[in-house]
Amino acid sequence: MNTLQMIARGVAPVMAALLMTACAAPSFQQPSMEVPAAYKETQGVRTAADGSTWQPAQAAEAQPRGDWWLAFNDPALNVLINDATRANANLAVAAARVKQARAIAGVAEADRIPQVGVSASGQRQRASDLSLGLPAGTPVAPTKAFNASLTASYEVDLFGRVSSNVSAARSDAASIEATYQSVLLAVQADVAQTYFRLRATDAELETLHRTVQTREENVKVNQRRFDLGDIGEFDLSRAKTELASARAEAIGLQRQRATTEHALAVLLGRPAASYTAGNSPLLDSALLPEVPVGMPSTLLERRPDIAAAQRGMEAANARIGVARSAMFPALSLNAAAAGASGSTVAEVFKWSSRSWVLGAMMSMPLIDGGRNSANIRRAEAALEESVGSYRQSVLQAFAEVEDNLAGLRILQAQALQLDEALVSARRSADLAQKLYAAGRSSYLDLLDAQRNLAAVERSAVQLRGSRAITTVALIRALGGGWAPAGTGQQLAQH
Repeated sequence: MNTLQMIARGVAPVMAALLMTACAAPSFQQPSMEVPAAYKETQGVRTAADGSTWQPAQAAEAQPRGDWWLAFNDPALNVLINDATRANANLAVAAARVKQARAIAGVAEADRIPQVGVSASGQRQRASDLSLGLPAGTPVAPTKAFNASLTASYEVDLFGRVSSNVSAARSDAASIEATYQSVLLAVQADVAQTYFRLRATDAELETLHRTVQTREENVKVNQRRFDLGDIGEFDLSRAKTELASARAEAIGLQRQRATTEHALAVLLGRPAASYTAGNSPLLDSALLPEVPVGMPSTLLERRPDIAAAQRGMEAANARIGVARSAMFPALSLNAAAAGASGSTVAEVFKWSSRSWVLGAMMSMPLIDGGRNSANIRRAEAALEESVGSYRQSVLQAFAEVEDNLAGLRILQAQALQLDEALVSARRSADLAQKLYAAGRSSYLDLLDAQRNLAAVERSAVQLRGSRAITTVALIRALGGGWAPAGTGQQLAQH
């Protein structure tokens, strides 16, 4: 038996034992999460003040997230969201991160195949006479040397370092892509909410302008009556005070509108100074879409932030395999072929100039001061962190859905009550105006009725905007859009 055979027989059992005990990334275990059977706000026991209850929709896991904003049937909103999707700066940043993550995954993938390279060099040199042992002043001719070589190297993935690193890079890329989808949904929802907030402000300004017109008419009437001596200065001063106060409120609301318009410009990727939104009061909330909720378990599949957290866990799990592989031998195969000549380039490629080398190198840490063990503990702790982040994302998602379901239910009940209050307030203001004109009531009675009407009208307008904004928030909380109307996948209120 020769020496190589003896070494092979001695090494083979050791290598077999290492291969049996070595493990790449541990098998990924999905964290257990308690998923409710139904949303709390969709259960029949949850009744609004007006007696209405939410009815749960059918499961929605197969429904596309698509262009959910089309359900609002608002061409202006469609244009704004399309513009923001093309030009929003935060979205561009997220898209660039996706490109980076994909490139990093490509770098990791490159380790799966042999690395081949080529090199060539040439030089001309002249040695000194003394270095050659010649008498001083002896002429020495210069020499030329040319070299060309082809090299190849490959790491044998014995213990899963390469495959675990590739898996981690792929999961990172998938996580960042899901984060991009989350940013995209957030930008689209922010545009829609800001747009509806702007329209609600326009509607509120329209209400205030009507109030100002009423106050101006009151001043004219009171001025004439004061001039005729029918009333004292007190009523006239009160009318002027109310007029100035209404005008001040309208001016203050203009500041709020300007701020909202500037926020919309930023979302659209435009300078605030160059963007002006047209006046478009939100007059009716009856056309707001009914949002399908589906089963709670589908939320884990639809929300892009939860998908990002899921991929983050998988990447952290794969990095445990990378850290563990550092404890075991690494085997690299290398090869090189070269040609050399001392005079001309042509001679480099002659068969007689050839040289080659084949080699294999195995390395393994013996004493590292606990570095590799610490890296494994760090990777395991990173996995624990990612699991905690995933669970927090899930809990936050359920809370957001419940918040917005409750918000829509309560806002609907408020709207019904305000509709009744608005009818009564208008009737009271009309009666007060007639009684005052007939001299059967004081100006304070008229002013009180008009104040009540103005307050109820503003509340109704504000509530209209809140319902639109909360509808968008629910869509965002659910992870996006749904199937087209008529499929039965809707959430209705009865």
